[in-house]
Amino acid sequence: MSEVHLVAMTVNGTRHEVAVEARRTLADVLRHDLGYTGTHVGCEHGICGACTVLVDGQPTRSCLVFGVQADDAEVETVEGLGTTGALNPLQEAFTAHHALQCGFCTPGFLMLATALLRENPDPTDDEIRDAMASNICRCTGYQSILAAVRAAADGESRPG
Repeated sequence: MSEVHLVAMTVNGTRHEVAVEARRTLADVLRHDLGYTGTHVGCEHGICGACTVLVDGQPTRSCLVFGVQADDAEVETVEGLGTTGALNPLQEAFTAHHALQCGFCTPGFLMLATALLRENPDPTDDEIRDAMASNICRCTGYQSILAAVRAAADGESRPG
């Protein structure tokens, strides 16, 4: 059995203390120990980006980070973006521009786009494309995702 550590992290503004085996990923801790199931696990190799969360504001593949590495960190998951019945502007833009189909990759794209727009509120189309290129979607063909991020950056959620 792996060594267990007491880890304290703040997830979406709520402080959590959890006993974590050293070998467990942050994705597993978020999903199975803390109940943040919006963080999806796809490839488990850091390639697809479905597990992307923000750790101390930086996009992070939670399948590649051990839970113990998030000790004293601020973690943001897709559940922290909106509230029940009130989507945030980026979520509204993804809905309005049909930037999701099966939805499996959507949480990772939303967190990646959140980080992009915080760092660069007025990105060029090329900057959006470059940022979103690190995640994989097997359904949408990407154009709708790029359009949704562009709309959110422009302060629009509906197609214009």
